[in-house]
Amino acid sequence: MTALLLPLAYLLGALPLGYWLARRRGVDLRTASPYTLGLENALRRLGLGLTLLSFLLDFLKGYLPLLLGRGLGLDLAGLLLLGVGVYLGHLYPLFFRDPWPLRAKGAGVLLGVLAALPLEPALGLLPVALALGLYALTGYASLGALGLPLGLLGATFLGGFSPGEKLWAALLFLLALWRYKENLGRILEGTEPRLGNPLPLPSERQVVCAFLIHPLTLEDFWQSPRFRWARPLVRLGLLPQAWVERLAEFFRPMKVGEVRGVRTADGREILCHLISAPLLPHQIKGKPELAVRRAVQGARLARELGATVVGLGAFWSVVGEKGKAVQEAVPGIEVTNGGAYTAGTVKAAIPAILAHFAQSGKDLKATTAAVVGANGVVAFGIARQIAPLVGRLILVGRDQERLEKAAESLRKNLERKGQAPEILVSTEVGAIKEADLVFTATSDPNPVILPEHVKPGAWIYDEGVPPDVHPAVRGVPGVRVIPGGVVRLPGAARATLDLHFGAPDQVPACLAETMILAAEEAFSRKSLGGEVKAENIQFFVERAEALGFRVVE
Repeated sequence: MTALLLPLAYLLGALPLGYWLARRRGVDLRTASPYTLGLENALRRLGLGLTLLSFLLDFLKGYLPLLLGRGLGLDLAGLLLLGVGVYLGHLYPLFFRDPWPLRAKGAGVLLGVLAALPLEPALGLLPVALALGLYALTGYASLGALGLPLGLLGATFLGGFSPGEKLWAALLFLLALWRYKENLGRILEGTEPRLGNPLPLPSERQVVCAFLIHPLTLEDFWQSPRFRWARPLVRLGLLPQAWVERLAEFFRPMKVGEVRGVRTADGREILCHLISAPLLPHQIKGKPELAVRRAVQGARLARELGATVVGLGAFWSVVGEKGKAVQEAVPGIEVTNGGAYTAGTVKAAIPAILAHFAQSGKDLKATTAAVVGANGVVAFGIARQIAPLVGRLILVGRDQERLEKAAESLRKNLERKGQAPEILVSTEVGAIKEADLVFTATSDPNPVILPEHVKPGAWIYDEGVPPDVHPAVRGVPGVRVIPGGVVRLPGAARATLDLHFGAPDQVPACLAETMILAAEEAFSRKSLGGEVKAENIQFFVERAEALGFRVVE
């Protein structure tokens, strides 16, 4: 009998009743995602009537199959197995694709299962009491919901139930634990909404965006409490780094932090979700198909979290044709690689760098400067900016013919103004060995400037995304590497993770572009692919200034 009822329970659990109900009421399901809202916020967003009706439908999905099983004489083990079946259908509907942005966790289904079980009153009330107690004590609806299957599991042990009954109760709890794993991770990281929190959704006074990050080294893994437990195992050699990297390839993107407290000059608050798929740089570079797949999944998660824009940070910025493939796969959210404002930060930073360089006792007119990546829009813009101020300029790029045309155009323009520095071109990075001042802005996923390319004592401004300068270059005597594209956020901003930009309120320009794009809703200005339009660069420079973003010089 159980074998006949189990498929029926699964199919009933798979029915997307909440989705159908919300569609009939005209509710925007993206802003109704329980992943974003939590129970209290869902009540405020959907209204008491719709929330209770949706919850009742889920309750009936859990209750009716077990009620039928009781009527047909199933024992407690059989009823618990039906409960597992209906919950599995709710979580993983193979035949009915659940169109909610992120499927509900099934607290109503679990309560319906509990209500239908023939338990003694004291044992039957234990799961409900535990759920209410956890919710009241912590303010987390997710912990309250987990109290239901946990209490049921405890009841099977306290009541002296059979091994089979304990097994199915344990399976029900493990399914719920797996479904709530992201909530538990966010609780550990302090980013899970709790009772009384404001809606983490776009509104008139709040802008919501997301930004994809990744660990730069293995040490960055341990920033997240959900992975920190493995750190001692790696340090003791019990868990090889190769195993950690291999396991990381199976992790889907997850929310690992937030940038909070960003308040623009016009009084709006910007909340940025930090999303990570824990792939190291060499994994992103070495497995491009996996990288694109994870970036697409990250963009989908950003959409489910209520973000209107998702930015691709560090090595994510070059995957999928610099974001094009990600945007095509996830049309429901705006995707940017941050290239326009990154280029715009040059305008503010370079004059200050040149002034500091001159103050160090060096004559700019007697200085040899080099620009790496001069075939690109950003780097050639740097070349135009510094050419009138230095004595000699070396343009380095991959296309010799284009370099020569660019150099000739630059020479003619300077000659008309009575400024004629010596301009050389090269396709070899080693040509910068002669330069005292180096500017680099490529989109190469690998470092292009190595220690053997650099003159001792040189100043290097690295505007590359990802960085163009190999970390070992810092070991060359007297070399000063200046990271480009660093922006200070307005308000009392802070990132909950160390983003490696010097201070909690300092972020890469690509992240700042994501925030500005979301705040201004100027989605036509987003940066995708390799092209960076001059008008978009100017737009972000002007709007950043107006909103209170400041370039760190």
